[in-house]
Amino acid sequence: MFPDFLPAAVHQLSEETSIQQAQAIQRLEVQVQVQGGELPIPTTYVHRGVRQGEGETPILLLHGFDSSVLEFRRLQPLLAQSQETWAVDLLGFGFTERLSQSSFSPEAIKAHLYGFWKQAIARPVILAGASMGGAAALDFALTYPEAVERLVLLDSAGIANGPVLGKYLFPPFDSLAANFLRRPGVRNQISYSAYFDKSFNSADARCCAALHLDCSGWKQALIKFTKSGGFPSFASQLSQLNLPTLVIWGEEDRILGTKDAERFGKGIANSQLVWVPSCGHVPHLECPGQTRQAIEVFWGRE
Repeated sequence: MFPDFLPAAVHQLSEETSIQQAQAIQRLEVQVQVQGGELPIPTTYVHRGVRQGEGETPILLLHGFDSSVLEFRRLQPLLAQSQETWAVDLLGFGFTERLSQSSFSPEAIKAHLYGFWKQAIARPVILAGASMGGAAALDFALTYPEAVERLVLLDSAGIANGPVLGKYLFPPFDSLAANFLRRPGVRNQISYSAYFDKSFNSADARCCAALHLDCSGWKQALIKFTKSGGFPSFASQLSQLNLPTLVIWGEEDRILGTKDAERFGKGIANSQLVWVPSCGHVPHLECPGQTRQAIEVFWGRE
């Protein structure tokens, strides 16, 4: 019923969209360039929709911090009705394997994402990133403009600097911090804060958000990523982005607030900002229909 590499807790999923997204997860061994050669990394992803022709541009979805492809369980099936759509677990996150010899810095994440794009897709994409995934999308688009046709930022990080204090974490405080984040009560509070409509904070939603915690190396990868400083601010580089960009933002975002939405809109010349009313930090989960409509208008499908 489910891929055998997923944790056993996957059987606790109860909502149909979550079950179907988990069942659709596949794995690809991505060759990543590292010092001294290539490192094969078993990488998890979901591929939906059918490639319709050379003129069609696929969508690639990037999840947020400490999340997975399950984050797109409601949006990806809707987008795939009219467009080939991919979602991938970034290096160090989701169900992508966390090899002990891997670095989990933003640079390593970008190299891994490029390897995945090159092996699995190999043509320009509409790159859509949510929260931390938006920072990863900005970083990727600035480095590999030939791989990105359009950019979509969903309540995106990338204006403020990452968690620089993580550089100064040292044992045993690094392990204690990761263990704190693992607590069900802490994760429940984060999930609760992410939604405007608190009914979305269901048992199924909490299972989706925590399922990857049972993957080998979760704590070690999280500590390494945090110590790297996380993604930096791209505020000074936004003017370098010449590609069409759509900024989608929940009007009731209590995680990042709403000021950065305007900053992205003003900083990226060829951009448009769409507000989603009565919506929190995750419009792709809380308002997937409105999010899909905004994206389809943006790429000219509607």
